[in-house]
Amino acid sequence: MAIEESTALLEMRAISKKFHGVVALRHVDLAIQHGEIHAVIGENGAGKSTLMKVLSGVYPHPEYEGEIWFDGELRRFNGIRHSEQLGIVIIHQELALIPQLSIAENLFLGHEQARHGVIDWSRTHERAVELLRQVGLSESPNTRVGDIGVGKQQLVEIAKALAKDVRLLILDEPTASLNEDDSKALLDLLKRLRERGVTCVLISHKLNEIAAVADAITVLRDGASIATMDCREAPPDEASIIRAMVGREMKDRYPKRASSPGEPLFELRDWWVEHPLHVGREAIKGVNLNVRRGEIVGIAGLMGAGRTELAMSVFGRSWGRRIRGSAWMAGHQVDVSNVRRAVKAGMAYVTEDRKALGLVLHDSIARNTSLCRLEGVSRLGVIDDAAEHAVASDFRQRLGTRCSGVAQKVGELSGGNQQKVVLAKWLFTEPDLLILDEPTRGIDVGAKFEIYSLIASLAAEGRGILMISSELPELLGMCDRLYLMNEGELVGEMPAAGATQETVMHALLGAH
Repeated sequence: MAIEESTALLEMRAISKKFHGVVALRHVDLAIQHGEIHAVIGENGAGKSTLMKVLSGVYPHPEYEGEIWFDGELRRFNGIRHSEQLGIVIIHQELALIPQLSIAENLFLGHEQARHGVIDWSRTHERAVELLRQVGLSESPNTRVGDIGVGKQQLVEIAKALAKDVRLLILDEPTASLNEDDSKALLDLLKRLRERGVTCVLISHKLNEIAAVADAITVLRDGASIATMDCREAPPDEASIIRAMVGREMKDRYPKRASSPGEPLFELRDWWVEHPLHVGREAIKGVNLNVRRGEIVGIAGLMGAGRTELAMSVFGRSWGRRIRGSAWMAGHQVDVSNVRRAVKAGMAYVTEDRKALGLVLHDSIARNTSLCRLEGVSRLGVIDDAAEHAVASDFRQRLGTRCSGVAQKVGELSGGNQQKVVLAKWLFTEPDLLILDEPTRGIDVGAKFEIYSLIASLAAEGRGILMISSELPELLGMCDRLYLMNEGELVGEMPAAGATQETVMHALLGAH
């Protein structure tokens, strides 16, 4: 079957997909023109990733309903290799690279440069140099992927797609883990690929990045396509995009709260941490900070400033070596020499990497919720399944977690709902101090507001919040007070009220 050549490069018509009776996609339509950057946006759980997995063959025909037309022909992909043969390549948020292998080995993994069944390493190196040049990398093809940063790993993934003669490149949250400079480099590369005729589908929650590069935007909500906006002539304003995403006006990005910090809760005194791999190198240098009850305190800093390393070293000495200094809770020095003791002291730490460090993805919501306080759902050392189910159900209701039930595997949830499970896990330990490391990374604007509201309510209950974020508007919108961190040191402190992104960056760059 064929259609007219003037049609789009890709058309997905009336795509529907169910998981265990739950509708994930409902008659979704998507049309993408040749050589454009097309953004697909929506709240967590709207169906964006599911739609792309249908397109790339992760969910093969007939596991879905509807039609996929590519290059004027009806296609029924039976797997990823099938779609890649036509030049459709997807780069998932979790990069599919092997850290122990070289860049060149990763670039051609599965389609090696071989002659008569033997890898031609000379040809492999030559092609790798060419591909790396195209994406703006000067690294040697022999460099181990594990030895380069996440931003450069994203570019290696794109080079890997170019090695497959990509025509339609799908990027799922490509800048979620990148700093501002790496994000800009990646977006600039997408523009260059567009000039070369490569069509891109960009899934992102960062509306400012979408506005910078997208030619068109399709909005999904609750598994259905709501609208497609043309950005070339009259770019839509951010408010209209958010309204289409969440189905309502969002006048405020951050909940209104009355700040009334109470008595001192947490204090860190003269905290030093040596780098775990580099003997003698101090990564955290003489940090002193404090948090009061009911106060939200933020730590701002450039990428690599040591914010996460500080948080992990405090929480059970999870990072670093030769740690010196003291931690105090409510005026008493506490033992935080391991995670169990830190939890007993009243601390909880929500990691920046919820999938690798915060959750057991193949286990249920109920099991993940009880994980850090098994004694709360057990009798005589035996877990009470009914009690565990009741606790998880209570947190599901309190946090508004969207799921089919607490028996559902956490890995099947959207990013925003996974984050709620991480929060539930730590709230079950009843902490006095909650350390939040990038609490809204990879989460849409609607789910962010829900997380912000939860943080505000926890502060209103008298808990102390120590919040790390790479998004300055988030820190300024949520925090009472900011510490500024640079190269392992606290270089400044200021009230959030009256501060601006410019004043914070000026202070940080001046220290840098």
